[in-house]
Amino acid sequence: MSQITIQSSCSDDYDPAALQVSEALQRIDAVITPVTGYEQVPLRSGLGRTLAQTITSPINVPAHTNSAMDGYAVRAEDLSGKDLTPLRVIGTALAGGPFQGVVTPGAAVRIMTGAVLPAGSDCVVMQEQVERQEDTVVIGSGHKAGQNIRQAGEDLAKGEVVLSAGHRLLPADLGLLASLGVAEIQVRRRLRVAFFSTGDELRSIGETLDEGEIYDSNRYTLYGMLTRLGVDLIDMGVVRDRREDLEQAFREGAQQADALITSGGVSVGEADFVKDILKALGEVHFWKIAMKPGRPLAFGRVGKAVFFGLPGNPVSVMVTFYQFVQPALRRMMGQHEAPPLTVKAACANRLRKRPGRMEFQRGILEQQADGSLVVHSTGDQGSGILSTMSRANCFIVLPDACGNVEAGALVDVQPFAVLL
Repeated sequence: MSQITIQSSCSDDYDPAALQVSEALQRIDAVITPVTGYEQVPLRSGLGRTLAQTITSPINVPAHTNSAMDGYAVRAEDLSGKDLTPLRVIGTALAGGPFQGVVTPGAAVRIMTGAVLPAGSDCVVMQEQVERQEDTVVIGSGHKAGQNIRQAGEDLAKGEVVLSAGHRLLPADLGLLASLGVAEIQVRRRLRVAFFSTGDELRSIGETLDEGEIYDSNRYTLYGMLTRLGVDLIDMGVVRDRREDLEQAFREGAQQADALITSGGVSVGEADFVKDILKALGEVHFWKIAMKPGRPLAFGRVGKAVFFGLPGNPVSVMVTFYQFVQPALRRMMGQHEAPPLTVKAACANRLRKRPGRMEFQRGILEQQADGSLVVHSTGDQGSGILSTMSRANCFIVLPDACGNVEAGALVDVQPFAVLL
């Protein structure tokens, strides 16, 4: 009789062989390195891409000392010690049309926002604070040199570092670079990610379901999460639970991609060949995490490709992707990302939990009228209930040592907004 090895189930509350979340993250971080290869792209094509160069400002921003308000450019000295001072208006300074003369004692220049500050002036008085009488303005006291003026280089000085290599470009960055006259940028090449689902029970949208069959939702979830990251996708479809099919898919995916992601086939079922194939074709760094949902999570390599074997349950796919896969892919893209932001919130419900593993429960975070934060559980935390992820806007993060949480207790909350 062959020997039977008893393995931990996905539903076990505690598995002493499972890695802590923090240790798993450290192991992933020790293996991951950024991809090589760069391309030059037009500025508008840079959104979401990773800078491969450090950009310094070729000019001062603003380029000239200018007015921050519509009003009158004057000499502050002329306004000292008097309640009301009449000044003669000698011209107008427009944005893009500077005044060519000099502001002499007793004179003022009508100036618009953004216009170059005229020579001789050191103060701009808002138009609402003056009284205009034909070619004369009357100005009260209380104005100082430098008011309502933006100095040249106040935003960025020539030669100053604007954006560092490894920065992920956001909409504000495009505007910032455009203000410097930057037309093209060097970015890292896009990361190539292959993914497929495993399981004989999976069917594609549009097919008729027989008894025991389900639609493959995980590939659509992965497609959405990967698309938001801006990677090049290789959707390999559904691979049946046959060793030869899975092995061929692993080989093809590893040849085409920098990272390979699967969902399903990493648990303890009789047809779960992924672990054995991974050992044969590559290397396994870990297999189980002390977390819920998502305990059966595989990480390793197949050839040069990094491999993530995600669980089959749809919520587990999303939790493990956001906590482990996304940070790793961002690092492979050459990005410098801080850990996801967490906030403290009062828990509106009693939460059930046993010590020994970290849990990521789904919640709905709300701000009360007094500004305080409250988080509500979405209810049943089963890893197959994908609708709770759709309703939720955050994870309630419960650490390993934590037990049951009573209503009103403060908990750590990870808003989805910082993950997406």
